[in-house]
Amino acid sequence: MKHERKALLIGATGLIGSFLEKEILGNSNYSTLTTLVRNATNHVHPKLNEVIVSFDNLSNYKEFFHVDDLFIALGTTRKKAGSKANFVKVDLEYVLIAAQLAKISGVKRVAIVSAIGADSNSLFFYNQVKGNMEAAVSELEIPSTYFFRPSLLLGPRNEFRFGEKMGEGMARFMNPLLRGKWKKYQAVHGEDVAKSMVKFLKDARNGRHVVESDLIKQIGAL
Repeated sequence: MKHERKALLIGATGLIGSFLEKEILGNSNYSTLTTLVRNATNHVHPKLNEVIVSFDNLSNYKEFFHVDDLFIALGTTRKKAGSKANFVKVDLEYVLIAAQLAKISGVKRVAIVSAIGADSNSLFFYNQVKGNMEAAVSELEIPSTYFFRPSLLLGPRNEFRFGEKMGEGMARFMNPLLRGKWKKYQAVHGEDVAKSMVKFLKDARNGRHVVESDLIKQIGAL
């Protein structure tokens, strides 16, 4: 008899998260999807259980971590966060707490959105935080842990970001020119990231895995 998995998604209202929600709900491998959100989305689906939470008190919601697969698509910007400390809180601390709760609850597979260039030793603050997040989560030794490192993200957003709109315009020109070792810097659509995450967790292997942007784009387009 086929085992239908239960999934938990954190970060469902962002670009990748919104596509992840649709992808998981439409996937016959999953019987239920729980999303932890700050504000109600009014999304309705037979498989969906939306829970409004305070991310500053994420540990209070550990009952929802008794699932098979955890997807984390949390992320903000320095500007939106308002400070370096708040950026670290969202992109590192919240993610790590969620992973810790998953570990305690016996979750076997975790897929986390990171970023291209993630490196604890990076000179760039953003990449350094993402690298520290990956390192901290890896130390938990969850059986199967996947970090996805997309390049510039394409797709509809709930808010207008001038810099990203400029980047999208440049990406249409630059993508065909980025080949070989530079291919991973091609812009990638948020939907391809979501599809790639679901596909990798379907046949997840044990250990820590990093999926770079070019492979994300390749697998997501299949």
